[in-house]
Amino acid sequence: MTEATPTPTPAKPKPVKRKFVLVRYGRMNNVGLFEHNEAQVPRTPTRVVVKTDKGLELGHLVGQLSSYKDGRFRLAEDQICSYYVTSEMNFNAEPVGKVVRFATPDDISEEQHLQKITEEEIACCERLAKDLNLRMKIIGAEHIFGGERIIFYFMAEGRVDFRELVRKLAQEYQTRIEMRQIGSRDEAKLLGDVESCGRECCCIQFLQLLKPVNMRMAKMQKATLDPSKISGFCGRLKCCLRYEDETYTHLKQNLPRKGTLVQTKQGEGKVFDTQILTQLVVVEYENGEKAAYPLEEIGLPSSGPHRRPPQEPPREQPPADREPPEEIEEADDPQEP
Repeated sequence: MTEATPTPTPAKPKPVKRKFVLVRYGRMNNVGLFEHNEAQVPRTPTRVVVKTDKGLELGHLVGQLSSYKDGRFRLAEDQICSYYVTSEMNFNAEPVGKVVRFATPDDISEEQHLQKITEEEIACCERLAKDLNLRMKIIGAEHIFGGERIIFYFMAEGRVDFRELVRKLAQEYQTRIEMRQIGSRDEAKLLGDVESCGRECCCIQFLQLLKPVNMRMAKMQKATLDPSKISGFCGRLKCCLRYEDETYTHLKQNLPRKGTLVQTKQGEGKVFDTQILTQLVVVEYENGEKAAYPLEEIGLPSSGPHRRPPQEPPREQPPADREPPEEIEEADDPQEP
């Protein structure tokens, strides 16, 4: 009796590993993940043609997502996402499109041609807006590489009814027209160049998410309060004031408040001033003399626990129907898609 030959179990197909690259694209220098099927990705700065929800666009290859190889560190997809989440930068963790091809010389030539056309498109939009008595300032335009649409960026004090303007522009260029209202910070991102520090504006070079900056940050860092010196190209407080704010806030929590009684090697005194970065405490004694000490050489008075300066009597509470005043914070202008 012959035994039946078992039917071989078909092998399961191996899952195809998706490959991604990080690309900077668009007039606003957005950064996103793009899927690609290329066998090799150049290590040198490379231009790529990508497909986004707006159409075909030219972008700059930022980096490849893979493991450690050839003596170079390459970040994985989850590491890239974690970096942007930790730094609180505006980044879409989901793929935003696909890489169509590496850019050819013809693609670069076409991009240069579109940049020249864009200047004419801005002039045309300004002329039509003036004819329609629209109170708006055209800041820039973006002609999508594939020709699917033209995006105009403008500033205005309030809402603008630009429907007739869009209709006339669509008739002129026979393509889809988009109008996007931006604020002063985005204006600097489109038109800015070199800041007072001698470097390119942060919003142009790398900064994606423009967070509010307030005067408290400038005061804590003991920066000059002259608006002309702490304001950037956009006329608002410089974004770099926010970079070290977390460090300053953390270090300030270690220092005693002004007026607090402390113990030093010369006796008991009162905190006159503090220096956040150097962690020095300036102590004033009863005879009027002042001396600076490192924080670790400051102790509590021998008379008891850490004493705070006397508090002011409580102020009269506002009526119930009135809200207490809020801290004024300089925020970005609303952006209207």
